[in-house]
Amino acid sequence: MSLILATEMSEVERVEKFRDLVKRCKRALGEEDVVTLEALNYLGGQLQENGEYEEAIEVYERCLAGRMKVLGEDHKGTLGMLTNLGVVYYGLKNYENTLEYYERALKGSERLMWMAHPDTLVTVMNIAIIYAMKRDHKEAAVYFRKALEVNVAQLGKDNESTKKAQEM
Repeated sequence: MSLILATEMSEVERVEKFRDLVKRCKRALGEEDVVTLEALNYLGGQLQENGEYEEAIEVYERCLAGRMKVLGEDHKGTLGMLTNLGVVYYGLKNYENTLEYYERALKGSERLMWMAHPDTLVTVMNIAIIYAMKRDHKEAAVYFRKALEVNVAQLGKDNESTKKAQEM
């Protein structure tokens, strides 16, 4: 897959290469194989990068369904797919769906007790930012405080970054 990304192809050519890769993976490995699902993830990412958000959503939803079935609801790959969908909806300025997917990813991280994981901090910050953009400052503050808690868990209360965040 990295060869597709590394070559000097146009965005359209990369999408076609990823489509072909998905077809070959399905044929050789089956629709629910983790390699096939990862190929779908790459296709969705390229579609998203090209600004083809609606199709990216369809591809990511197929990948999410497969990962839920094969890897489970709380697998890191499944949670990452929820985040990817949130990012696409953010690109469409559909903040309700963005929040839905980010919050689902956060709940999974919390169930796995990953509050100190860097991806969790990004998700919490993204949720806070979306609430702030929606002018829901009360909810934004809740998530900004939670982000500070995650920061403390990751870096410690005496870390310079943590101290700066506490001053804000």
